[in-house]
Amino acid sequence: MTVPRWTPHVTVATVVEHQNRYLLVHESPNGLPVFNQPAGHLNQGESLIAAAVRETREETGWEVSITDYLGSYRYVAPNGSTYLRHGFAATPLKHYPEQALDVGIIEALWLSYEDIIAHSTEMRSPMVIQLLDDYRANKRYPLALLHEDG
Repeated sequence: MTVPRWTPHVTVATVVEHQNRYLLVHESPNGLPVFNQPAGHLNQGESLIAAAVRETREETGWEVSITDYLGSYRYVAPNGSTYLRHGFAATPLKHYPEQALDVGIIEALWLSYEDIIAHSTEMRSPMVIQLLDDYRANKRYPLALLHEDG
C-alpha cells in the first residue's frame, strides 16, 4: 500500500515599510477578521519573488520591489496543515487604488508597529509578528540566497 506523500503549503509574505508604518491586510478568510502581511500561496511554475510581488499587488493594490529575503518560517496550524512561509522585505513603488482586492480582503492599511502589537491577538498566525520582528531586527538576507529558475 502506498502512503500519500506529505506536502506542506508553500506561501510567501511581504513586509512593506513606509514612513515607519507597515502594510497589512485586514481579511476574513474563514468568516473571522484577522490581520496578515500581504501573503499567499506559490503558484506552479512561479518564482518565490514573483509570487511575493503578485500577492502584494492582488491583496493591497500596491506594486512593490522586493529588496531582501527574511527567511523561511514553518507553522503547523490548529487543523494540522503545515505552512512553509518565505518572507520578503519590499519597498512600495506605486499604489493602484482603483484595483479590486482579492476575495476575502476587507482592506489594506498602514499600521505602526505599536498598533500591530496592540492587535497581536488578531493576527492570522504567529508568523505575522515573527516576520515583522525579524525585519525590525535587520535579519535580512540577499536575494541571491535564493536559487530559482522562474
